[in-house]
Amino acid sequence: MTENEKFQPSRRTLTTGLAALAAGGLTAGGLAVPLSGSAEARSSRGRAEGAPFVVPALQKWEAGNGEFRLTPAGRVVVSRGDARLRKLARSLTAELEELTGVRLRAPGTDNGRPDQGEIRLLLDPSDSHSEGGERYREEGSRTAVTARHVTVTAPAYAGAFHATRSLLQILLRDERRALPAGTAVDWPDYARRGFMLDVGRRFFTPEFLRDYIRALSWFKFNDFQIHLNDNEIKPPGGDWSKAQSAFRLASDDPAWSGLAARDGSYDRATWDGFEDLAEAHAVRLTPEFDAPAHSRAFVKYRPDIGLDGGNSDHLDLAKPASTAFMRDLFTHFVPWFRSPVVHYGADEYGGPVEQYRGYFNALAAHLRDLGKQPAAWGSLSELGGTAEGFDKDVRIYSWNNGWYGPDAIKRDGYEFVNINDATLYIVPYADYYHGQGLDGRYLYEEWAPHVFPDGQSVEPFDPALRGSLFAVWNDLVHHPYTERDVHTMVNKTLGVLAQKMWSGDAAGLAYDAFQQRVDALGLGPGLELLGKG
Repeated sequence: MTENEKFQPSRRTLTTGLAALAAGGLTAGGLAVPLSGSAEARSSRGRAEGAPFVVPALQKWEAGNGEFRLTPAGRVVVSRGDARLRKLARSLTAELEELTGVRLRAPGTDNGRPDQGEIRLLLDPSDSHSEGGERYREEGSRTAVTARHVTVTAPAYAGAFHATRSLLQILLRDERRALPAGTAVDWPDYARRGFMLDVGRRFFTPEFLRDYIRALSWFKFNDFQIHLNDNEIKPPGGDWSKAQSAFRLASDDPAWSGLAARDGSYDRATWDGFEDLAEAHAVRLTPEFDAPAHSRAFVKYRPDIGLDGGNSDHLDLAKPASTAFMRDLFTHFVPWFRSPVVHYGADEYGGPVEQYRGYFNALAAHLRDLGKQPAAWGSLSELGGTAEGFDKDVRIYSWNNGWYGPDAIKRDGYEFVNINDATLYIVPYADYYHGQGLDGRYLYEEWAPHVFPDGQSVEPFDPALRGSLFAVWNDLVHHPYTERDVHTMVNKTLGVLAQKMWSGDAAGLAYDAFQQRVDALGLGPGLELLGKG
């Protein structure tokens, strides 16, 4: 057995023993293990009295008298000189026509004296809300609806954008194209609310990724992590040269010629298009390069940096050239990325702990030098058993309690997000990790971003907990399924997860009733693929 074979990646395999959910608990050795942090520990909040239904539910609502009717005489107006809001006004006008059939007049500039039929979008950096706090300042909004006009006020662009999704959802479901009069104050419970897609093992078209930016924004998710390299878990006959692997960014720099996957990749113009769309939709694209394990695409390109003479999917960290290669890779591609956070993988490595620690720290420091906050998969319990000597200024993704759960993460002082494998992983068509999609009823009735299995839930709104993501891993690289099949699985719980990450139990509906209303909302406007039959 080679050194590499001893340390086969286990995150996306059966060996974790945590993938199945059973009767409200996790199965371990055939026994039902209750999930911690259920109803007693969750933040509970009733639905805002009389609030119109949107997903996720509004945090605050105060009813007024009458209603605002959308008519062709109306228009969207914005503050003078705000180019980003002007673009949003044009988009909102087109989206209103697409979803309601009502064509408004061309957008205009707010003159401070709102006219009949106007929808006003205003940015006020001084706007605040004591209960919403920092979450309100970053993504909150205040929407006042009267019979004459609608005024959306937000301290930042993201809040104004999110408020327009609520307006669209209400108008879409009302055949009279009316908004109830009243005042909504809204903000998210958690800073990060996201979805991760593994495109390393299976290529997804640019059209699909653009549609997912739109669909995520429809439900106020704000983080779309794209896992840009990976490989199949076990090579055919132990020969890694025959294994599926891919790196999905294609540079026009000759120095990187041959690295991009031949079966599909994204060039700079395509990636810039993703970034432009995401920025307009208040979504952050978080790029991920996964190394020093899961690195067959890099070893295939540079066999000299791989373990076992290149017959491996691990970098050989005993060689300085391996770390230098990854530094150069990030140096070249980080200018493509607008996200303040870049994920550098760093999970499930099987080599010596000292070498892994050196790599972990070197890449974290390098990303900070490039102006980015480094993020990594939590692995320190398995890789060394202690965080001593590891860089602490790294955002940790807690994906498995055994590898590095919240108890250890909090003890060691890291900020983290919940992306626990037993609850939040989908591996399409596998007999592990929710092969047909996540358990929506469990998520809606029992889960919240602070809930982890095995008694490791943290307090709601723990200051170290940044939020939560769910993930699709395409382990079954040879299984015949499509990106639409993946969407079918993900779509089952998009609304549920959006609700639980934004305002907890505030929907105030039973699960089945909630899902029926989510289905009626669809995925929002502007879709290229997913809105077609």
